[in-house]
Amino acid sequence: MNPARPLQLENIQGALLRGYRLPLATYLFLTVKAPASARLWLGEMAEEVLTAAPWEAKPDWALNLYVTYAGLGVLGVPESALATFPGDFRAGMAARADLLGDTGASAPERWEEGIGGPDVHLMVMLSGADRRLTDERRRWLRDSLERAGGLGVLSEQRGGALPGNREHFGYADGFSQPPVEGFEDDRPRPGGGAPQKQGGWRPIRAGEFVLGYPDEEGVSPPEPAPPVLGRDGSYLVFRKLAQDVVGFRAMLDRAMDVYPFSEELLAAKLVGRFRDGTPLDRLPDGPDPSLVADPDRNNDFRYADDPEGLRCPVGAHVRRANPRESMPFQGKLVNRHRILRRGITYGPPLPEGSPEDGQDRGVLFMCFQASIKRQFEFVQAQWFNDGNAFRLGDDKDVLLGDHDGTAKTLIPGRPPTLISPLSRLVSTRGGEYFFCPSIAALRHLSAVGA
Repeated sequence: MNPARPLQLENIQGALLRGYRLPLATYLFLTVKAPASARLWLGEMAEEVLTAAPWEAKPDWALNLYVTYAGLGVLGVPESALATFPGDFRAGMAARADLLGDTGASAPERWEEGIGGPDVHLMVMLSGADRRLTDERRRWLRDSLERAGGLGVLSEQRGGALPGNREHFGYADGFSQPPVEGFEDDRPRPGGGAPQKQGGWRPIRAGEFVLGYPDEEGVSPPEPAPPVLGRDGSYLVFRKLAQDVVGFRAMLDRAMDVYPFSEELLAAKLVGRFRDGTPLDRLPDGPDPSLVADPDRNNDFRYADDPEGLRCPVGAHVRRANPRESMPFQGKLVNRHRILRRGITYGPPLPEGSPEDGQDRGVLFMCFQASIKRQFEFVQAQWFNDGNAFRLGDDKDVLLGDHDGTAKTLIPGRPPTLISPLSRLVSTRGGEYFFCPSIAALRHLSAVGA
């Protein structure tokens, strides 16, 4: 394996390696109208970007910048350099709709305007600790855009964490993130990284997420040219995902007509964790708050001794997302498909038992990876929207599958329980593929056409 150079934390955008866990976020999707003015603004904002360098104290706000393939061209990156970016990124998310399962209600022609497409050139992410500060920073950002004069705001998306760090279906989230090799803040807690045959876990190689470093194959993946543009960068997937909370609750109600145990256990079997976060592979009979509260235990499981999925179904959401040591997934195969998940919920929670209120709610999903095709797209297409990899035929993930109203899922047991029909519970409202430039790359882009 090639020796890894130390991570250049001062040059890497902070959101890539750090989950800020700030409770509020605003995303501005920008179009470039006057490239020269936009480059000046980009140069100014590059100095405001929070990096991955160690904090003396956790900041109460953060700004990060991302650029689309179209944006790189508009800013003046020459064709010779644009051609060095991978085809998935160059194509953009809408062109990959069939692969991603973005059909029907999730088809690009139904997406909200301004979140993706050729007119979106930049995205600014602003995270904040409270409403007053976030609104203040938002006004500052808007004022800077108005002064620059070369950019327009196509869309603004706002998110806010729900109590208990839960998503709208009621599950606690954020337990399983891969630690990154060389990032000292990422202590490799049990279950977070790559399982070792002799026991224990190790961090995932940095090159799976950051360009310019060895990956799980021991080589540095291709990076865009020139090196100042590609190195220490990454690729970002952004998706606005609307959740059908009423539909999810109705599905559970229908399934209880055939499921012989509690609704709480049924909900856990579909996801792989109880709603409080207790993993089924550790405690298959009921939740345990003390286990959830212990970061050295709440993610320490492998599935290796549950090949039939009697504790945690093979098709459960979290088991699909990260099969760990499930057969036939061993070693590097799983490690090559990990992503760094970010994002935040949006919209108000729907109280239990309430009818549909017409409010939009869901997740503003983000993830970082060195290869969109090998990581995000593979997981979405092969693990969530197909069952063959898990010997489940055409069964799809209950939560994220592009169900047509006739789909099914099987909960193993003696006897097993068939849950059907399944309809789409999560719909794509928009999204795009972005490049996450390093600080040096942002400065380079600010001067590329000068």
